[in-house]
Amino acid sequence: MKTLKFHITGMHCSACEMLTESELSDLPHIKSVKASLSERIVTISGDFSDKTPEIITEELNGVLKKHGYSLFSEKPEGNAKWSDFKIAVPIALGFLLVFVALQKLGIVNLLTGGTTGYGTAFLVGIIASLSTCMAIVGGLVLSMSANFAKEGDKVKPQVLFHIGRLISFFILGGAIGALGSAFQLGGMGTFILSLLVGAVMLVLGINLLDIFHWTKKLQPTLPKFLSSRMLQVKKVNQTLTPFLLGAITFFLPCGFTQSMQLYALSTGHFTSGALTMLVFALGTLPVLSLLSFTSLGLKDKTKSGVFFKTAGIIVIFFALFNILNGMVAFGLIQPIYNL
Repeated sequence: MKTLKFHITGMHCSACEMLTESELSDLPHIKSVKASLSERIVTISGDFSDKTPEIITEELNGVLKKHGYSLFSEKPEGNAKWSDFKIAVPIALGFLLVFVALQKLGIVNLLTGGTTGYGTAFLVGIIASLSTCMAIVGGLVLSMSANFAKEGDKVKPQVLFHIGRLISFFILGGAIGALGSAFQLGGMGTFILSLLVGAVMLVLGINLLDIFHWTKKLQPTLPKFLSSRMLQVKKVNQTLTPFLLGAITFFLPCGFTQSMQLYALSTGHFTSGALTMLVFALGTLPVLSLLSFTSLGLKDKTKSGVFFKTAGIIVIFFALFNILNGMVAFGLIQPIYNL
């Protein structure tokens, strides 16, 4: 038995920690895995025989690289690729121009009104499904697809997974909304929650840029042991396992999901909270469905620094405007834009 430490790149949130630990723990010679987002370190204990560190690193990367993570025995230097912004910024600006056009048509509601509309929640869901914050969900889908495909059942488990996900987001989102009404948040409470939503998304967006590593320590999350215990369900090969896996994704540490959950709490209504989370889940559905039914890999997407920097810029945009809208709605500032 040996305990080795590796430096890791490609992690952006606590979901990445869980996915890394889950994937490596499934290897037969690995006893324990501990991933740290803030330190960008993975500690692994297992039986490595007489293999050299280089061979061990190569074998472990064979499991992780499909998710966009890379292990190194020595700390890599200068992994922040500023040149990616030359492509990321124009793409992000193009997306935001389309978003503003949709806002003008009344399809989404973010830049006016002080509240996050269902169209905006749907767009946030799309962005979330394309980011590493949904990597753990994508990993679950791919793992489940492979396991049930071996038994010749390729469609039913996928359908049950997505049904379980949509139902849980609707019911639990409604429960969070109802909880908000029980607390009688009032104007000040709603304002504080709107700032929290913006802060969570702002930290997430900065983390996606992958240039300021200290911000990864600020990413809020549920206690990891709770989410990790839930993931053990994937090892239970029963008919309802896919449904349960879909349902527990509501509790996995995704910054996008957390920001929508905070907003659902601020609505103070079961229906509003339920619909917000349902529409957000529907936004994630297209990409997750592709993962389910076409075995679409994450490798090419997650290796692209341009992609994540683009997503980070867009998320920061959403965060800043959410904070500004909260301040406008509370009367602290006058509207400073008229788009």
